[in-house]
Amino acid sequence: METKPPTGAGSRVELAALFSDLVRLETELWDLVDDRLRSDHDLPLSWFEPMQVMDRVTDCRVADIAEALSITVGGTSKLVDRLEMAGLCTRRPNPDDARSSLLALTPDGRRRLDAARASFEGELEAWLGASLPRERLDSLASNLRDVRRHIGARQGRAR
Repeated sequence: METKPPTGAGSRVELAALFSDLVRLETELWDLVDDRLRSDHDLPLSWFEPMQVMDRVTDCRVADIAEALSITVGGTSKLVDRLEMAGLCTRRPNPDDARSSLLALTPDGRRRLDAARASFEGELEAWLGASLPRERLDSLASNLRDVRRHIGARQGRAR
């Protein structure tokens, strides 16, 4: 489906069109990467992402995953429940805060995450890495970080 450019916008970026492109791109990339992880590793992207955070953050808590992924604590807790039921992570009491638990990948969770990383990186290279020259990708990444920092600062969060 081809769409017409907005009228009266001239060479100025049309913010509604930019928003639409960002949202559609996220959906399309998510679906492509999710399909690959599911077919190669029986691991949905919605599980892979928090598993990466657990792997990266020492003494990881649900709140750490929620912050890293910009999702709610309640939704993250339910997601971690599913990962735990699947035997991919464990919870243990947090000695510094009785209201939270510390999360860790199980040996099976670590194996699945490590195996899935190559597929994840391959899909990103195929769809993002091959789409633009490296300097334009670097610029895009920098600009997106700047926008996210601006939004976080306006909401009182550091990014």
